[in-house]
Amino acid sequence: MAASRGRWVLLIVLLCVSARAVDRSNFKTCEQSAFCKRQKELKPGQSPYRALLDTLELSDSRITLQLINDNNKVRLLLELYRLQGNMTRVKINELKPLKPRYEVPDVLISDPFTETKSELEQVTEQENVEQRTDEDGQIKEEEDKPGMWEETFKSHTDSKPNGPSSISLDFSLPGVEHVYGIPEHADTLKLKNTDGSDPYRLYNLDVFQYELHNPMALYGAVPVLISHSTDRTMGIFWLNAAETWVDISSNTAGKMMFGKILDFVQVSSEAPQTDVRWISESGIIDVFIMLGPKPADVFTQYASLTGTQSFPPLTALAYHQCRWNYNDQEDVKSVDQGFDEHDIPYDFIWLDIEHADGKRYFTWDPSKFPQPKEMLQGLMDKRRKLVAIVDPHIRVDSGYKIHNEILSKNFYVKNKDGGDYEGWCWPGNSGYPDFTNPEMRAWWASKFAYEQYEGSMENQYVWNDMNEPSVFNGPEVTMHKDALHGGWEHRDVHNLYGLYVQKATADGLVERSGGVERPFVLTRAFFAGSQRYGAVWTGDNAAEWGHLKISIPMCLSLGLAGISFCGADVGGFFKHPSAELLVRWYQAGAYQPFFRAHAHIDTPRREPWLFGPENTALIREAIRQRYALLPYWYQLFYNAHRTGYPVMRPLWVEYPDDVATFSIEDEYLIGKDLLVHPVTDEGATAVTAYLPGKGEVWYDVHTFQKHDGEQSLYIPVTMSSIPVFQRGGSIICRKDRVRRSSSCMENDPYTLYAALNSQGSAEGELYIDDFHTFNFEKAKQFVHRHLSFSANTLSSRNLAPDSQFSTASWIEKIVIIGGSQPSSATLKNADGTESALEFEFDSTLAVLTLRKPGVNAAADWTVILR
Repeated sequence: MAASRGRWVLLIVLLCVSARAVDRSNFKTCEQSAFCKRQKELKPGQSPYRALLDTLELSDSRITLQLINDNNKVRLLLELYRLQGNMTRVKINELKPLKPRYEVPDVLISDPFTETKSELEQVTEQENVEQRTDEDGQIKEEEDKPGMWEETFKSHTDSKPNGPSSISLDFSLPGVEHVYGIPEHADTLKLKNTDGSDPYRLYNLDVFQYELHNPMALYGAVPVLISHSTDRTMGIFWLNAAETWVDISSNTAGKMMFGKILDFVQVSSEAPQTDVRWISESGIIDVFIMLGPKPADVFTQYASLTGTQSFPPLTALAYHQCRWNYNDQEDVKSVDQGFDEHDIPYDFIWLDIEHADGKRYFTWDPSKFPQPKEMLQGLMDKRRKLVAIVDPHIRVDSGYKIHNEILSKNFYVKNKDGGDYEGWCWPGNSGYPDFTNPEMRAWWASKFAYEQYEGSMENQYVWNDMNEPSVFNGPEVTMHKDALHGGWEHRDVHNLYGLYVQKATADGLVERSGGVERPFVLTRAFFAGSQRYGAVWTGDNAAEWGHLKISIPMCLSLGLAGISFCGADVGGFFKHPSAELLVRWYQAGAYQPFFRAHAHIDTPRREPWLFGPENTALIREAIRQRYALLPYWYQLFYNAHRTGYPVMRPLWVEYPDDVATFSIEDEYLIGKDLLVHPVTDEGATAVTAYLPGKGEVWYDVHTFQKHDGEQSLYIPVTMSSIPVFQRGGSIICRKDRVRRSSSCMENDPYTLYAALNSQGSAEGELYIDDFHTFNFEKAKQFVHRHLSFSANTLSSRNLAPDSQFSTASWIEKIVIIGGSQPSSATLKNADGTESALEFEFDSTLAVLTLRKPGVNAAADWTVILR
């Protein structure tokens, strides 16, 4: 964050060691978490640590310094690195640990490159480190506190064989009052002040029907916080996989910490300030400070550390139909036919846990799904696909091949006594594969081979649920912290487990195709870096208006933390939605990255045609709007894969100087060119949308009506309304011939929608490849065009001249919005030939339509208006 004078200052201050609603009693508060309670109580000014300045060593890219605890003479090593791309890394560990602390592997895509820099930018930080003790207890605090050496929650005891090991670090952010990120929480986009309440918790948990607007932990954890002000955007990435709490306090900037290690510049006491304390149960302090200064810079910086969003096959961006559970093959066939009979497109039908034989994953129930290949082939004939669930808890059953193989290879997680860890989950007594073991992950991946996963085919994909991991009879419905993953306790690796499950599954789908096909894997649990392996969803929501509303900030927060492929269960998982709520949820879901309807086994059926013809028509129209925009979604995901930029964005990302956008969470941008304000209130007859951008114009995509930027626009709505606006100055490609699946539309023609800005110009992109393989990367087989309109000339230019790809798609229509009527329109081809184009002009809306240019979508061409 920038100080009021625009300077960055670094100060490190070291302190001392120290089907009903959710049942909150199943989950800890900070007060019930011994290490969180101790660290939250710690006040500035109590530090026994001091810097040993005679140990200071400087190199071109690193500073090292020893710190000593005057009470017990234990030393820490502080390392400060200047990284390429305007980032700083701070690592603090014990100088001579009795037992090594866990350092998170497999999240960073490579060792970050250091940069030679003589002068370091600065942040205010405060650090707490409890000393790890081994079973001999060589180091012990002066005063033991409850929960340091053993901790009990409800009926569960955590043995803590290594004693207390928690860490914490404080950041003071001068000039900042808006911070975001640290998903996953069912809360506002702008993070709240947690003074006087629980901090935000990051600890992957299976939370039954979660509550809204509280900081409780949910299914995933990305320890990335982003701050934004008109001066600077900045990110903090806390690389730690243990249980973590994030305490946020808003103060005036005059409240400064002490114990300077590097120079500090005081800021004006009138300026706002946000203080953030990170608290983790174990591991080392390893934090990356991403210095921006622009939002795009932070996204690029974080992507350089943990990678970008995987590029999904096009079909994964289409509509998904799911419930727990479609009963059998006939049910699947009937639902599939129902979509055709009602002229509603869809790409995927999903099977939940009941499809497997006794919930033995990688199998099929022999009475309900006796011929899975026949079912899959029937879907393939219509160019549709299926997802089957594969959860990471394995039924303990001597007749189950998967269990026997894991057992024989000694791949299960162990309990504290060294035996195989077992817990209760959907199949009953279950074992939990140790996904932190790369040999285990490689074995798991091999099980997706067609000859291993009997009945599977190439149009079958995978869903990993319950991978927090969920243990019904475990503490907080998860694994005991003293369970063992090789030489490490579960407490050290907990938040990584879900990432490893999804990674191993995605690897399996790639391997089964010989490395050719892009995978699609949905996960419920996730961590930093999970974006590399597929999609996430917001878990077990409910059919309530509040849950529809909260889906927007939840997915926006995930996008800010690198995970663009996010969605919520359309209609709500628990309970039964009214027809109005269901329609409004389809309308919102059609404009969110992952678009899937899902429902609990105890809810009435809710296929789109079961709520009467009028509502069926409304749902059909929302889904058709999604399919028409698939080229735009696909282009955005390609760019996200290349750059790390989120697909679904808060307004402030594109309008960083407009303070009015900083807390907006009921509307959002898709890319930079579409603004969406879903209707999320029951009985709504109007919404008010903020259109940003002084001097900009926005066009209603349905009516082409023009509106000025930097205004709050009152919009009357009916049940058919989905308020969506295209930014003046943009060109968006659509496919307006909607068919029964996206695969059926692959070679269909494009329509270009050019919305002119106040200068009469616009630009956009068109991206095309084979929509499902890695050939776009491996063989540079893709089309990437730059489309621009200026001075009454529209042209298509090749952005990738070294790529090789041919497409059957062509340009069938061009719609220019906000222009004037020409006397002629001429198409000029790359070979110099020219032809006149038919056109019509609507003077009321200032919309020019050019019909059938007929040029190939991969070609160079120009349209000249006179």
